This record gives sequence, structure tokens and C-alpha cells, in this order.
Amino acid sequence: MKIKVKNLGVLKQAEFELGDFTIICGENNTGKTYATYALYGFLYNGQEICRNIEINQNDIQLLLKEGLVRIEIKNYISKIQEVIEKGCKFYPTLLPTVFSTAEKKTTDCEFKVILGAKNIFLQKKFVGTRGEFKAEISKDKMELIITYLAEKDENSRLTVLFINSTISNILMSMIFLRPFIISSERTGAATFRKELNFARSRLLETMSRASLNVDLRSILSNAYEDYALPIKTNLDFLQNLNSISKKSSFIAENYPDLLESFADIIGGKYSINDNDQLYYEPKGKRIKFTMNESSSAVRSLLDLGFYLRHEAQQGDLLIIDEPELNLHPENQRRVARLLARLVNLGIKVFITTHSDYIIKELNTLIMLNHNKPHLKRIAEVEGYQQTELLNADQIKVYIAEKAPVLLDGKTRKTKCQTLTPADIDPEMGIDARSFDKSIDTMNRIQSAIVWGED
Repeated sequence: MKIKVKNLGVLKQAEFELGDFTIICGENNTGKTYATYALYGFLYNGQEICRNIEINQNDIQLLLKEGLVRIEIKNYISKIQEVIEKGCKFYPTLLPTVFSTAEKKTTDCEFKVILGAKNIFLQKKFVGTRGEFKAEISKDKMELIITYLAEKDENSRLTVLFINSTISNILMSMIFLRPFIISSERTGAATFRKELNFARSRLLETMSRASLNVDLRSILSNAYEDYALPIKTNLDFLQNLNSISKKSSFIAENYPDLLESFADIIGGKYSINDNDQLYYEPKGKRIKFTMNESSSAVRSLLDLGFYLRHEAQQGDLLIIDEPELNLHPENQRRVARLLARLVNLGIKVFITTHSDYIIKELNTLIMLNHNKPHLKRIAEVEGYQQTELLNADQIKVYIAEKAPVLLDGKTRKTKCQTLTPADIDPEMGIDARSFDKSIDTMNRIQSAIVWGED
């Protein structure tokens, strides 16, 4: 999936492609958050923005008659792209809500999504509001097999319309990753999660002094109006931790050792009781701390901890704004390894970062992933697992910076704010010059201090 943007905040023109692990780095105020929030907003609203694919009526009639149809995916890829193009033209009208900004600031924005055959993902089961549909991919990944489990009714126009809509939704679910975002505001939100239920507080307050004619929907919609969509969804997640904690992710069921690795990073575990009281419990101690009593690192990783244990699904897109927030360099390295393992388990990861430690640790995971005796020896001595190692082609890295860009209608490149792809070498890793410049400057100054005396 490739995304192209124009006039998006400070980004004059840019494009980036989602990999298994996508990273945007760069200095402050260079467009990292704009690109991240715009992507999240599109995926969050995607199935509503892009819908109503035209379905072959022969496929529908066969499904009604036989109860099963095999749909060649390649026949719908172009149709899906056409629907997405229409949705992309509409999406800029939603950007003021996504960013919580004035409409005039997004008037000239363009947002495009370009798919390829490899961007098709299948939701294994789809349950409609009437009857049940089961969808599965063929072993050769060329066909979508849909079984209609409800009572067949070949003559019902409503049934035909419903099936048409259902197949359309199934196909759309194959391309829209389920996004989960962890914003950089998470530390404060974790501390004040009880107080941040603005919707409930405002609703109760208004109801207590308003007439019975009050518009409750308007109150609820205005409760988070001053917050960007990613922050709103983060707050909603925190407000629902009690019910979320009753679920179990595929990681909790199949990879408990990954949760142990996460527990090692925070030095304990999170718990929440029936009264919605949230605690941090350090390992080996009979004591509980509330979030305001816990370290900033514990609060910073709260969302990730609950996501891993209770929410994670294969095929998700996990978006983290600055995963290094409040973490010691050693824990930044551990988080990088944990994220790499998630990638290898089928969760796509997208991060923005200022951390040279995270980039260097990912470089190590790339450099160790070769069949050479000395590399295997190093991995064993240093405690690296094969499940953490990455291939260079799994990673996409972009640097938010000013660089020459060929703008539409121009014959010469113009220097503007954009996203520049970083080189990734299978032997040497990521060329993240965004950090190298600062590191080289510090080394030069310190060398001059140490060796520059006359």
C-alpha cells in the first residue's frame, strides 16, 4: 500500500509505502505526525469512505443457488482501486476532524492510496446482520471462497442486495488493516484516565441543569471536539480497559513468552479490578501502585501492554508515536526487539521516532539475520532469538526533511518538506542520516574540547 499526500500540514508533497515495519524519523515539526495521523484517519474510516464495489451478479446468483461461490480476487483488484480513488477524493473533507483543526487548513490537501495485489488481506470470517457468511482464502491465495449459511432465497431482491453489500464489505475488509494507535499523549492520559472521561462528565453536568429537550447526541459529539482522532480513540481505549481486560489476544493464547518479555521491560504487570481501579504491580513485591504513583515509563507503555495481552490480532497495523517516550536506552532496545517480533508474528508496525537507539537495535536485527557462523555465535552470546531477526526488505524507513521534489507540472525539482526514503542495506542496516548529523556534530565538539588545546 502506497500513500501519496500533498499540502498535508508542513508536507508539501510526499509519498511512503507501508512495509511490515514502517518508520518515519526526522527533526521536530517536519511532518511525521501529519503523515501518521492522516494514515490512521483513513484506515479508521476506510470501510465507510470506500464502499459499494460492483459485484458480479453471476457470483451472487451462484452463491444463492449453490450456497458457495469462488471469486477470483484478481477480478476485483481494479474495482477496489477505483472505489478507493473515489474515497480518497472525499477523505480530505474529514481531515479537519482527524486533526481537530480548521477546515481552511486542509482545503488544498490531497490524499491518495495506491494498492497492489499483495495488499489484499482476508478477514477469515464475516458475520452479517442477517444470516452468516464465511469467507476464506484458497491455498493458492487466488480465490476468495464465500459460503452462504443462511436459508437460500433466489427470488428475494432484498436478499440479493444484502449479499451484494456483504461481499463488498468482505472485499473491503481484505484491504483495510485494523489500525491501533498509541499517541505521544499517552503518559498524561494514563495518569488522568479517570478524570478524562469528558463525555460522561459533560453529559451528566448538562443533563442536571438542562431541559428534557437537550440534544444528547450533540453533547457526546462535542465532548472530544478539541482532540485529534488518534487522541480521542486513545482516550476511549483507556476508558474501556475494564471490559477490554476480559478479552484475550492471540498473543496471550499462543505466545505467553512475548508477554513475559514485555513484563521484563516494565518490571512487573498491569492489573485492573472490577471497580475500574488500575494498578501496576512490580515483580516480586506485594505492593500495587496507581498510575500517578508509577514511573513515566510504566505509564508510557500502558496502552501497549493492554493491546498485547487483550486486543492484538494478526493483520493489525500497530501505530506508535515515539515508542521511546520516557524509556531508558536499554528499554528502547528491548522495545525495538519486541516490535520486531510482532512483525514476524503477522502484525504490521508503524512508528515515528527520534531514537537512535531504536534504529541501531533494528540494524542489529537486520545484520544478524544471515547464515554466517560468527553471526550465529554473536546472536547466541548476546541473547538474540531468531524470532526477533528481520530481513531488510521487511522495513521501510523515511526521513522527514527538506529535499528536492519534482512537483506536478514542474520540469525542475523544488526543495520542500517531504519524506525521503532511507537506504537499507542487508549487511549494514538503515542509513538514518537524520541522527548521524547530530551525533557527528557532538563528536566533533567533544573532540575539539579534548584535543583542541593549544
